[in-house]
Amino acid sequence: MILLTALPVQAAGGTVVVGSKNFEESRLLAEIFAQLIEGRTGLKVERRLGLAGTQVCFEALRTGAIDLYPEYTGTGLVTLLGEPARGSANQILNRVRSEFLARWDLWWLSPLGFENSFEVAVPAELARREGLDTLTDLARVAPRLRGGFGYEFVGREDGLLGLAKAYGLHFRQVQPMQQAIQYRAAGERRIDALDVYTTDGRLVLYNLKVLRDDRHFFPPYEAAALTRGTALRAHPEVGAALGLLGGALDADRMRALNLRLQEGHESEAVVARDALRDLGLAGAAARGKRQEGRSHGAGLLPYLWQERSALLRRTLEHLGLSALALGFGCLAAIPLGLFLERHRRPAEGVIRGLGLTQTIPSLALLAFFIPFLGVGALPAVVALWIYSLYPIVRNTFTGVRDADPRAVEAATALGMTDGQVLRLVRLPLAAPVLMAGVRTAAVLTIGTATLAAFIGAGGLGEPIVTGLQLADSRMILSGAIPAALLALLVDGVLGRVEGALRPPGLEARR
Repeated sequence: MILLTALPVQAAGGTVVVGSKNFEESRLLAEIFAQLIEGRTGLKVERRLGLAGTQVCFEALRTGAIDLYPEYTGTGLVTLLGEPARGSANQILNRVRSEFLARWDLWWLSPLGFENSFEVAVPAELARREGLDTLTDLARVAPRLRGGFGYEFVGREDGLLGLAKAYGLHFRQVQPMQQAIQYRAAGERRIDALDVYTTDGRLVLYNLKVLRDDRHFFPPYEAAALTRGTALRAHPEVGAALGLLGGALDADRMRALNLRLQEGHESEAVVARDALRDLGLAGAAARGKRQEGRSHGAGLLPYLWQERSALLRRTLEHLGLSALALGFGCLAAIPLGLFLERHRRPAEGVIRGLGLTQTIPSLALLAFFIPFLGVGALPAVVALWIYSLYPIVRNTFTGVRDADPRAVEAATALGMTDGQVLRLVRLPLAAPVLMAGVRTAAVLTIGTATLAAFIGAGGLGEPIVTGLQLADSRMILSGAIPAALLALLVDGVLGRVEGALRPPGLEARR
């Protein structure tokens, strides 16, 4: 266990930000951390669950956007330090501890008591037919098979890239996919091999054979809390509380807990509370308190009613993110469009440059800002603002440029200045085209804002992301349907604004 006696004790009070990756076990462990800290320290905990993978979580931790998250020692060694997967569990733990402290002042706390290693599995029928027992056996037949692997696993050196080097493992086709979908695809024989975790509860439900890693490619992956040294120095009670989890969770217990999330569709808050209660670590406020989980067999409408409070909160978050981004977009894009109309030579080049932003993958742009802006609402608003610029600038420029020439000539003949012509003639005539750009930007912004959940910004993307992980269509629809309705509502409201701004008789002249 890490010694915390050297850390100065401060008075209780303050906020600790707990993050997680975007798969079930990471969310569950983060929720366990959060509830334990709340129950044992009196600190307020802010949750940023479901961040988009290892690199996003690590950058958020390194830059101070979050204070801790659950990580695995093998991932720390291979993916974050870029070192080869060699050594025993203790050697790897000591290596990542020393390097993370020296480079980034990040602390690995005591391991939780289980490893969650990568494994590769195949349908049992295929294993019997082809005589597959090891990964070496799989490499022999892989050119005839279809692999379905997690998005992160495909690009990791301790994943598919490294397996190709260590075993010569090359499949006829590789399809990246969400983990929950992998199991269904394997059950339907749409894929022949998939990556699994040793603590995955679904291993007991699906007829899969886990292949032996006969060349010992995968390193030990001990689960532990990875936290910032500055957070521990500010709140040493956090380290003391999390130290209670050292060695407390074994693989069997984690499989059972994960299964409740994956197939029982219970919330991580309920499962985490039960786990802490079983360990005798629940805080006084949680002892004896029973919280209902999700309605397992309920249809969509009962589910939406049950989640109405959370749905309202997420809708308001989503609307707030989109409104801020769109508002700042209008403030920047409309003046820029007017400026370009007055300086037409560079106009097309500038507008096409803005158009290139539409080709940047949304999640990549969101992740790009994490080292500079952290996680949460701020990087989400900045990214959404960038996406809103192009349609507004394009339509502002086009609308003002192409305003009715006869009306412009008449205004000029009456002695109006260029500024008066712009304000009193061109802009009113351009209003319908300009507002069409704003409406397009609004719909795009609301749709793209669902991805903000991957960087902890909340909104209606939260149930969509979680539902994809759990293959729960109700959860996905509980985010997707309100997002679609919100886009239609906002478009309708902006349509009314467009009608109010349209000069009387404009349709008749056209």
